[in-house]
Amino acid sequence: MPAPTVVILAAGEGTRMRSALPKVLHPICGRPMILWPLLAARAAGAERVIVVDNPKRMLRDHLPADVEVAIQHEPRGTGDAVAAAAPLLDPDAPVLVVNGDMALLTGEAVAAQVAAHEAAGAALTLGSVELSDPTGLGRVIRGSDGAVERIAESKAAGDATEEELAIREVNAGLYLFGGRALLDALGSLRSDNAQGELYLPDALPFLVAGGQLVQAHALAHPNLPVGVNDRVELAVVTRAIQDRIHRGHQRAGVTIVDPASTLIDATVTIGRDTTIEPSTFLRGATRIGERCRIGPLTTILDSDLADGVTVLQSHLDRATAADGVTIGPFAYLRPDAVLGENAKAGAFVEIKNSTIGAGSKVPHLSYVGDADVGEGSNLGAGTITANYDGRRKHRTTIGDRVRLSVDTSLVAPVTVGDDAYTAAGSVITDDVPPGALGVARQRQTNIEGYAERRREKP
Repeated sequence: MPAPTVVILAAGEGTRMRSALPKVLHPICGRPMILWPLLAARAAGAERVIVVDNPKRMLRDHLPADVEVAIQHEPRGTGDAVAAAAPLLDPDAPVLVVNGDMALLTGEAVAAQVAAHEAAGAALTLGSVELSDPTGLGRVIRGSDGAVERIAESKAAGDATEEELAIREVNAGLYLFGGRALLDALGSLRSDNAQGELYLPDALPFLVAGGQLVQAHALAHPNLPVGVNDRVELAVVTRAIQDRIHRGHQRAGVTIVDPASTLIDATVTIGRDTTIEPSTFLRGATRIGERCRIGPLTTILDSDLADGVTVLQSHLDRATAADGVTIGPFAYLRPDAVLGENAKAGAFVEIKNSTIGAGSKVPHLSYVGDADVGEGSNLGAGTITANYDGRRKHRTTIGDRVRLSVDTSLVAPVTVGDDAYTAAGSVITDDVPPGALGVARQRQTNIEGYAERRREKP
């Protein structure tokens, strides 16, 4: 059987989300919602993906480049949405129809349904689940041979008989058609209902009447087809996916001390024997190596940490740390902060667009911006690189084995040579040669009797 074409229905406005953002673009664990079913289909071997959007065309920029887009010009139901994609379909390839808010769908579930469809030679294989409370959902009505005859809707009183309402197997909204069977069935759909819309499940009686096999395939877990209609359901689905992500890392050798307080995006990678402490948030394209200790109370965005890195109560944004780096507590590493092997950014340290060489330390209470620090140097408490002159940024260069005393300000552009020192409280505006001591401060003057003279003034 050829690889299935996937049609993702995503033209709905999602009004119950109360949002200017289309429902399927709301993020779930680092990905827009629509990418979850899309990637599940791709994992199951789907080659072509067609997304059905509405005339506002807000989805295109958020989809992979090879995804095709069809437009449903009016909201006239699921059957009409699939019909919008019909000109793009190959009648010789199977077609999987899935809702864009089915974020819990997995590649394994899609592959199992494809296999069942191929084995039976069915015209339609629909996904089904059994629920203890199927209220309001369409019941799967089977014939004596087990094949599906139709779907009995139950949204309104009188839609289904008491016998049908007793059935717990419901339509999951995941349809795998033969391509030709789908195209033929779309022409049979009618809008003679209260809503005046075309519904995809109405294709079943047409296929059955034509003597074609319609079967139901039980999905492995009842939550796989769960959709998202409002922000309460968004939170429920997000929690389920987050639990899935946590379990994946834990089974790969990562310790997550308190999963309930830990958020990890699907795009994050973590090496084995790393420990994630409570209240830690790992986002975006973050990569963490082996034997690291991250957190507690730490946020890391799009950063790259090598092996043996410790980050305590800190915030990292697009930063890089080599093996053995120590960060925090309360450090703020901004974009393009690069720490070499065994370097340190300590308490209340901010680093931006700077390179800290191997073994160098910025222990506490310092700002290092637009600077290059060599190896084995130590920047004392209160070190500041004054990098901005009001119009342009300038760089500071600090060599190897430099010792900057406390409260040193470096007014860029300036260079401190290898093995140089600065005196405490200095404001360095000129280069300090290698091996020299830079002293740049006013000599202290003590005014005797000053306090007494102040008291004598009227």
